[in-house]
Amino acid sequence: MAGIKPGDIVARLSYGKDIFFKVKAVIITDQGQRTALLKGLDVRLSADAPLEDLELQPAEQVLFYRHQDIHRCNSYFRRARERQEARREAYLTWMDVAAGSEGTQRGAPGEGEGFFELPGRVLHVDGDAEYLDRCLHAYQQLRLPVRGFFVAEEEQAFRVPELLSRYTPDILVLTGHDGLTRQKGDMSSLDSYRHSKDFVAAIRAARRLRPSHDDLVIFAGACQSYYEALLEAGATFASSPARILIHAFDPLLVVERVAYTPIHETVTPQEIIKDTITGEGSIGGVEIKGKLRLGYPASPHLRFLSATSG
Repeated sequence: MAGIKPGDIVARLSYGKDIFFKVKAVIITDQGQRTALLKGLDVRLSADAPLEDLELQPAEQVLFYRHQDIHRCNSYFRRARERQEARREAYLTWMDVAAGSEGTQRGAPGEGEGFFELPGRVLHVDGDAEYLDRCLHAYQQLRLPVRGFFVAEEEQAFRVPELLSRYTPDILVLTGHDGLTRQKGDMSSLDSYRHSKDFVAAIRAARRLRPSHDDLVIFAGACQSYYEALLEAGATFASSPARILIHAFDPLLVVERVAYTPIHETVTPQEIIKDTITGEGSIGGVEIKGKLRLGYPASPHLRFLSATSG
């Protein structure tokens, strides 16, 4: 369609307008075809499409699309917070029972209220600045301490070592956009994916410094990423086993589950998948010990690291 320009919100006619995209750029291919480079509005997909296959979306449709997505995401965030609170209440109950069996009175040192929680610390490196801003807000909703940095997928392998050394996180998120190329070709070749090779390089750079899954949990990938290659490079969790799309917040829901699982408990991929927005086929990985630690005593001066970007 003539008149489409960078920043416009569009949908692809050939796909039934199922996903809304933002236009990153309009180029002319070697064949002389005017083509738009696209990124998903709510999914981590990079794509391209000829202009004649695109339909510009009116503001009211975009608003409705975003509203539906916000409503869906909030339900997952609410479920995560309820799970956090239920875990805390169960621990406090256990502490009351333990205190009672030792003949101590409620309010004595060692009772549940004297403890504080330290969830796993997150370093989030994102190839999309807009998604990063949205993710940092979501991390705050999920009560997760995080440092966030916008780094283009091609540059992540070069920046990750310095960021890891500076912030020493428990969990590293490497994401942005990805997708199978239009030609696709051999799905077992990194050349068939837009950014999987960049994620592989970044994972390897991280693992040279922090080789153990128990020391550093890594989530890596985006839509349709080369799942097997990411795991082989050293990711703990990755997308996408079925080469399907993943939601922008799926990495956060994986991270939340790991960060709020106690260190003496194991979290499995099966448990994590059911808590993601996209669901089965979107994410997989290996079992891992949780990153939640309890401390004592609580201090009025203790504050979690807020969600910040660099």
